[in-house]
Amino acid sequence: MKEVINWKKNELPRTDVEGCIEILKEEEVNKARTFHESFGEYSKTPLQELDELAAHIGVGGIYLKDESYRFGLNAFKVLGGSFAIAKYMAEKLGRDISELGYQKLISDEVRKELGDMIFVTATDGNHGRGIAWTANQLKQKSVVYMPKGSSLTRLENIRKEGADVTIQDMNYDDAVRLAAKYAEENGGVVIQDTAWEGYEDIPVWIMQGYGTMALEAIEQLKSLGVDRPTHIFVQAGVGSLAAAVQGVFASIYKEKCPTTTIVEANIADCLYRSAVAGDGKAVAVGGDLQTLMAGLACGEANTIGWEILKNHSSMFVSCPDWVAANGMRILGNPLKDDPHIISGESGAVTTGLLVEIMRNDEYKELRESLKLDKDSRILLFSTEGDTDPDKYRNIVWDGEHHR
Repeated sequence: MKEVINWKKNELPRTDVEGCIEILKEEEVNKARTFHESFGEYSKTPLQELDELAAHIGVGGIYLKDESYRFGLNAFKVLGGSFAIAKYMAEKLGRDISELGYQKLISDEVRKELGDMIFVTATDGNHGRGIAWTANQLKQKSVVYMPKGSSLTRLENIRKEGADVTIQDMNYDDAVRLAAKYAEENGGVVIQDTAWEGYEDIPVWIMQGYGTMALEAIEQLKSLGVDRPTHIFVQAGVGSLAAAVQGVFASIYKEKCPTTTIVEANIADCLYRSAVAGDGKAVAVGGDLQTLMAGLACGEANTIGWEILKNHSSMFVSCPDWVAANGMRILGNPLKDDPHIISGESGAVTTGLLVEIMRNDEYKELRESLKLDKDSRILLFSTEGDTDPDKYRNIVWDGEHHR
């Protein structure tokens, strides 16, 4: 029997509509973007127009931000980790981040003042690679823990960036706790995009780093004559990326913020379950969290991100693996003149969901609730490319995870 898509309209009480997005005001996020621009590898990732797909499913436009080009790392995650590390170093130096671009951070003066540092994280792949790359670029060390079931290809990509990386016999959230324990015992610094009591600054900086992607998308849409999208679909693990996108758009567009749908893997749908619970508190999901969407296999929400999502997002959707697999195949086999996009498991789930909502009357109620129609202009984020090439081919070529 085919697993179905589940959804819950956001009916949670709004408790801090303005305050929760202060951290993602345009002026704050621009600091992160300026830092990213200081790297020689920086360039805007493409915003692809999928006109043929839009016409095929009956919407006004589909615009997809392709993060497979980000810093040569095949995923967006480096945006958050790199800025968080830079902000941490700036705080240690007693300096503002605006004074400390890449060249300054690797200068003999700064290295002498800071000494050697160890950055520690847990990851399903992309975040850890970004941390390892940044630490390597800044001539520092990194230690990375991966949960059981992690891709060996992703492990090797992290190792190539100079990290001490291992796969542990535990789920993602337990790997986060292991990373925190190692850092405490070895004088390291945890760089994690999920917040808990006493650990809030770094997750905020990571979310601000992700905001670079949102600012680029806004500029690129305007260059295409789109003043604002009507809808955004964005995927969520702990919810930091989703909250970053939601927060930036809510801060800039205010009451005209696009209708935003938060999309999760059904094995790790802590945000969806929190919306269903209805009391405004974050619900945790336990277990092995073995989903195709490895980058979304997180069972405990970022508490800061959850405040943003519950106050501003419109819909929470829980998706089976086949939705992501369909999205990968749709983007990898484009209609007519649409661009060919290589999108990984966590990157393609929003495309798979959008197409299913528009083409399958089983989800007519969801379609109508979101007011998706011929006038809708929809922004999507493909957050990774083929970060596990063998898995990508198994799905796109061989039909693995069909519905």
